[in-house]
Amino acid sequence: MKTRITTLALASMALLSASAKDRMTHDPAATNEDVILHAWSWSFPEIGANMQKIAEAGYTMVQTSPVQACLTPEAGNTKLFDPTSKNGNWYHYYQPTDWKIGNDIVGTRDELKAMLDSAAKYNVRIIVDVLPNHTAFNVDLVSDDMVKAVGGRDKLYHSNGLQPIRDYNDRLQCTLEGSGGLPDVNTENPDFQRYYMEFVNDLLNLGVRGFRYDTAKHIGVHSDPVDTASGVKENDFWDVATGRKAVKGVKLAVPYEDLFVYGEILQDKNVPEAEYADYMGQTASSYGYILREILEKHNANGRDLSNWEHSAAPEYLTTWVESHDTYCNHHESASMSDDLIRTGWVFLTARQNGVPLFFSRPMNSTRDNYWGDNVAGARGNDEFFHPEVAAVNRFRQAMKGQKEDLQKSENGQVLLVNRGKKGAAVINISESANSVNLPTGLPNGTYKDVVYGKEFKVKGGRLTGIAAPLRTYILVKK
Repeated sequence: MKTRITTLALASMALLSASAKDRMTHDPAATNEDVILHAWSWSFPEIGANMQKIAEAGYTMVQTSPVQACLTPEAGNTKLFDPTSKNGNWYHYYQPTDWKIGNDIVGTRDELKAMLDSAAKYNVRIIVDVLPNHTAFNVDLVSDDMVKAVGGRDKLYHSNGLQPIRDYNDRLQCTLEGSGGLPDVNTENPDFQRYYMEFVNDLLNLGVRGFRYDTAKHIGVHSDPVDTASGVKENDFWDVATGRKAVKGVKLAVPYEDLFVYGEILQDKNVPEAEYADYMGQTASSYGYILREILEKHNANGRDLSNWEHSAAPEYLTTWVESHDTYCNHHESASMSDDLIRTGWVFLTARQNGVPLFFSRPMNSTRDNYWGDNVAGARGNDEFFHPEVAAVNRFRQAMKGQKEDLQKSENGQVLLVNRGKKGAAVINISESANSVNLPTGLPNGTYKDVVYGKEFKVKGGRLTGIAAPLRTYILVKK
């Protein structure tokens, strides 16, 4: 079948609704208080059993792994990683076989409901990782129910959807061909949209209150090429997914403004960030790269850490020190020690903007054994409730309305995040102890760190003290 592609001339701005949110213009007074725990590969029962600990550690949201039916080997998905794949792999749940709730890693629909009920008791919102962009490599595994619902297998994929992307900076390939070689779903097919939105509404009706859209930049916006060979007239998936329009009588079940939604829109050339910002928050992937770079060098000199490296307003960015992709795919962050990751987390979370996401590493993982106990569905290690992590999570919420001021030592090894005249976070990213002598807005006096009781003094607008190696301190005005 020959593929004929046309590009719409109309800009996405023509489709802005009166209620559209401006996510491109920064409000200097805006402060973010939310903190996300990425309970990566935890099952619903594990998340529910740890909900009190999660809430006490200061998280306001939990992001689950994908919950839809997925590739399942005969022995089941029992391991996070198995080079033979016979006992599963973490990326199997990124290979959907149907858009219905439940798989053998996270659990059943009933277990999801029980977990959501637990979250509600602790005022923690649950967001789900969803991935409408693609299916499993083996298209024969896709359920007959979905194939029938979308009008047949030919209607499930874009006309070149089985062709792997060769140039990720080519928006035609990026949005209409297979990301990572995975078959590219025709997300503009109204029958698919209806089927997918029934899945989304089932999640919402159970109590889910947000989504992380996997490979979001691979689903086209209005300025992107249109796959007319598949009968597509416009790239309207995001209009449907965000509740701006109904599809075949089905519309988003709750007001979109009541949800927390962000897209995995990894930064690169030719990504229409402004158009995606019209629909959702985005990932600050470039900033995460820079932050890891300074952490690994134990030195922030030569980098402007106040610059979020993104065109969208920082209050609408989801931020991280590492993500499950940086940890798992090529292990670019996996060699970093838990202590080093923690210093980055405290710096990131103490800041005024961004919505930080804490990736939960596997239980008993080490820098020699990234998979640790290697059990799919198990809880992650203890780092998510480490006293320093919990302290900065709570600090973030206590600093509502307080503007940030970032400082660093002359040697680039000590970072200071001042929040108005109310608080400060001291971060030593060095493997050696460091003297601290930096400007602060805190009033004169002696301050004790909330975790270790370590004393710092403020006099004449200067904060002084000694910071231990790879240690962070939270100081709050009484």
